Amino acid sequence: MAAVVCRLRAALRSGQISRRMYGSAAQLQYDYEEDYNHYDSQSEMEDSLGSVSGRGVQWVVIGDPFTNRQIYAEKLSRLLKVPHISMGTLVRQELHPRSSLYKKIADAVNQGKLVPEEVIFGLLSKRLEEGFYRGETGFILDGIPRSRMQAEILDQVVDIDLVLNFKCTEESLQKKLTGYQACGSYQDILSGRNLMNKQLEDYYKKQQKLLNFNVAGAPGETWQGLLAALHLQHVNALSSTQKLSI
Repeated sequence: MAAVVCRLRAALRSGQISRRMYGSAAQLQYDYEEDYNHYDSQSEMEDSLGSVSGRGVQWVVIGDPFTNRQIYAEKLSRLLKVPHISMGTLVRQELHPRSSLYKKIADAVNQGKLVPEEVIFGLLSKRLEEGFYRGETGFILDGIPRSRMQAEILDQVVDIDLVLNFKCTEESLQKKLTGYQACGSYQDILSGRNLMNKQLEDYYKKQQKLLNFNVAGAPGETWQGLLAALHLQHVNALSSTQKLSI
């Protein structure tokens, strides 16, 4: 984890993380409130799930809206004893006048502009550094990356083991979208999000790090299916405190 923090700091200082943009004001609010893809061999899956040099897993969760991926990411983080780092939470924590980043973020949101990536990766660097001093050795990232550019930047500073992609069936997605038809900007946001997801899927699929998971059925059934997809049933069985609360 110390190496991760150092690489992030170096990238920020060198300007490697530039003012390429993070997301619009509408996307900022939307993105944060909200068949399996097989590996070439089972050993690749086991390698991605295991720790490297004694550290915890370093995973990313991405996916469709309405999949409750944040809830499952939190449950996985408790099961695997690594923090769930939500980019949306980190951003919202800075939206108060006492924050040194308040004006930069608030101005972008209020003007409908984009939040600079240097701010986003700066917040991530700070969170990882704080976690390192608390003894954290891994993480599950949620809300970053949101574009191929961000994925490329992240690859330069973090060794991602697995990208868990939560998928919603077309029928289920359309049904849940019914209540949003009156919101004209929602469809535009969703179309943009789908395009970004496809770019991320292609990027991580080439690296053989992508695992697609179809969210279907009741929460309990979905959770058990997720554990099976990740080969974590034995870990769950050892955890006497793991309870479903959705």
